[in-house]
Amino acid sequence: MKDKLFETFYELSKKPYQKYFKKSIPWSVNTIELMTYNENSLGYHYGKFILDNNFQMQPKLENHDVFHVLTNTGTSVAEEIGMQYYLLGNGKRSLYLFLVIISGTFFYPDRFDYFLTQFERGNKAHVFHYLDFSKMLQTPIATIQETFNIK
Repeated sequence: MKDKLFETFYELSKKPYQKYFKKSIPWSVNTIELMTYNENSLGYHYGKFILDNNFQMQPKLENHDVFHVLTNTGTSVAEEIGMQYYLLGNGKRSLYLFLVIISGTFFYPDRFDYFLTQFERGNKAHVFHYLDFSKMLQTPIATIQETFNIK
């Protein structure tokens, strides 16, 4: 039930968040194009993540799924909350992030150790949450992970 509540919250908040809070420009690449990139590249791995999870690219929200790819974080509700903890540890600050962390901690107190572990992982990585990943799609994913100590 908690998972369904969080999924509903995400679906209801996604469109207003995209429209009113995200100022970035939607990426000018699609999943089919990404799959033509070198198999070691961030773009290829991002495209594969989208296809493997039966997702669609979300305009202005592309970085969110790139964070999943770079940090090797799954897509369950607890893992989504954990990724926000990771990003908090990495220095990201946003109203949306804080809302997810506060509500996630309240609804999933039994996962708090996991959330703290994710925070620590993000804190150990070099700050990368602000990067323009649309310009890094041809870059080998391992290079990005090693450069920014993403584990």
